[in-house]
Amino acid sequence: MFALKQQKQPVVAFSGEQGPFDLTYYLKGALAGGICCAVTHGALCPVDVVKTRIQLEPQVYNKGMVDGFKKVIANEGVGALATGLGPTVVGYFVQGWFKFGGVEFFKINLTSMMGKEKAWDNRVPIYLGAAAMAEFIADIFLCPLEATRIRLVGNPEYASGLITAFPKIIKDDGVIKGFYSGFAPILFKQIPYTMAKFAVQGVAAEQICNVTGIDLQSPTTGGGTKMAVSLTSGVIAGVAAAIISHPADTLLSLVNKPGAGGNGSILSRLTNLAVETGFVKLCLTGLGPRCVMIGSLTAGQFGIFDIVMEATGAKKFHFEDPNEGETH
Repeated sequence: MFALKQQKQPVVAFSGEQGPFDLTYYLKGALAGGICCAVTHGALCPVDVVKTRIQLEPQVYNKGMVDGFKKVIANEGVGALATGLGPTVVGYFVQGWFKFGGVEFFKINLTSMMGKEKAWDNRVPIYLGAAAMAEFIADIFLCPLEATRIRLVGNPEYASGLITAFPKIIKDDGVIKGFYSGFAPILFKQIPYTMAKFAVQGVAAEQICNVTGIDLQSPTTGGGTKMAVSLTSGVIAGVAAAIISHPADTLLSLVNKPGAGGNGSILSRLTNLAVETGFVKLCLTGLGPRCVMIGSLTAGQFGIFDIVMEATGAKKFHFEDPNEGETH
């Protein structure tokens, strides 16, 4: 007697209302990510200049954000607030391309592997895993541009801009030391930041919809309502991500300063800087401006991302509740 083999049921990941999630979709997601990160980081460049000065020279810039703006303008002129704008825009366009595009790619493919029900039950771990993988890839490209930005902000006379600073850094320090001294802290900063950013935003948007009764997938839900959810959840996510990643952000600013932390390995330099600075200062120095910056920046990113995706005709992926037929 022969036992009949049961055929394995196919994994159902999406309803017929979603997709197709093909190369075109991922390219649209990457483009939207690049634009939203470049625009928001570029617009907040003056805030980032002052924040970085507070981190690099706390003995000079020690009376808060507004006083920091006044000192930079008084000492160097208004133009100093745009220091590092070139590497900021280019670096964060590249980073946003891989980060947002990567999150969409990994999120969709993890959901496809798990199936609709399991993905719904594990949507927060999927957010976290997709964000971590995408950010690691993005940081490989971001790190040289971030190192250049910090070098220019810390010493505006070092070079006139991105194009002249790049070869000078290579000549002075070499590729690895010049551009990747901050790779460990940038990973330490950006990966937890991005994990918190996408997971908190996803959960916050879901809770906002649950409390208010908003259905983001309903054709009757207006664009203004969708934008309000994106912006509100983005602010919440940005503040949470800023607090989590701030100690590493401070270390990243310090380690790119010439001679900071001694002449040993990157790990020993980071350790020296952490000991010299102290845990409390690492967590709190410049935190207020960073919360303002990252809160508004993250809200803007999710808002612009949605606008660009809609403009390109891409319908965003969303997790589906298999029990209630609700989507988020």
